[in-house]
Amino acid sequence: MANEFIEYVNTATEALLQISEIDEVDIATAPRETVWEDGKVQLYHFKRDTPAIAKTPVLVSYALVNRWEMMDLQPNLSFIRKLLQEGLDIYLIDWGYASGIDRYKTMDDYILGDIHECVEFICRKHQVEKINLLGVCQGGTFSLIYASLFPENIKNLITTVTPVDFKEENGLLFLWAKHMDVDAIVDGFGGVVPGDFLNSGFDLLKPMNKARKFANLPQVAQNKDKLMNFLRMEKWVADSPAQAGETYRRFIKDFYQNNKLIRGEFEIGGEKVSLKNITMPVLTVYAKDDHIVPPVSTIPVHDAIGSKDKELLEFPGGHIGVFVGSRSQKLLTPAIAKWLIDRDGQ
Repeated sequence: MANEFIEYVNTATEALLQISEIDEVDIATAPRETVWEDGKVQLYHFKRDTPAIAKTPVLVSYALVNRWEMMDLQPNLSFIRKLLQEGLDIYLIDWGYASGIDRYKTMDDYILGDIHECVEFICRKHQVEKINLLGVCQGGTFSLIYASLFPENIKNLITTVTPVDFKEENGLLFLWAKHMDVDAIVDGFGGVVPGDFLNSGFDLLKPMNKARKFANLPQVAQNKDKLMNFLRMEKWVADSPAQAGETYRRFIKDFYQNNKLIRGEFEIGGEKVSLKNITMPVLTVYAKDDHIVPPVSTIPVHDAIGSKDKELLEFPGGHIGVFVGSRSQKLLTPAIAKWLIDRDGQ
């Protein structure tokens, strides 16, 4: 036992030395340009070397929680790069970092303001009436709301690991949120909820994961490529933006606590949102082993929307695995690209 401990300490020391010699950890390296911005919000257009196969551009609406860079975490396993390789023209909304000035920014501002303006910009630039919308997690919830209110602007809709039916109580996140005093949290933090507070909650969903991860670090560090991928993921996790208080408050109350979206009771901009208004083709992607957004929270949207052309796609992995890893590259991104290309001329 003593020899094993000494060996582990020596390996851990070597790992620390290796990490100390790394000057920079690069993520989100796919070439892009900012084509529109309003305050902290930016719209990126990812550069292509060849013309896109699909004529209709895709707008990615990421969640407000964490950063979109997870979709382009490492060059050889990048969700964004793979979609580009498969022939899609990709735009993405970067929400920026919320601060005190954003404490009163609402879902109306994000959905009716930012998303709508980005959609209109892309339509003007490409001289099209409709675009494809791809929503991720909370950004998928926003995308459903937008597509319900502006179906004339969306040709095809894809949601990935998106919560829709919030009655679920098996997932810890859903259970906690139902009993959360969100007013006390938002007001206690001065109207802006820190990213570290949210990350601590995610860590508690599977508390041993973090311990195992760092316990295995000495072995991981023996392989330079694996070490860099580990550090890229840690950099992304640590870069967690704060949340605009009023948006966070309403998202918890209206969705997690009162389940208004699936019930048809949610209102925004003075208008009630009906998922039956979504009649364009819809692809719903859920992760079989998702502990953050359980499949039972996502799958009900299939029956709630009004689309005739709709498909459920199960991914054999977890919430983050949808966007990183070899299975995402081999299974999911090609399937998404094919689904869009097949419908591009319709």
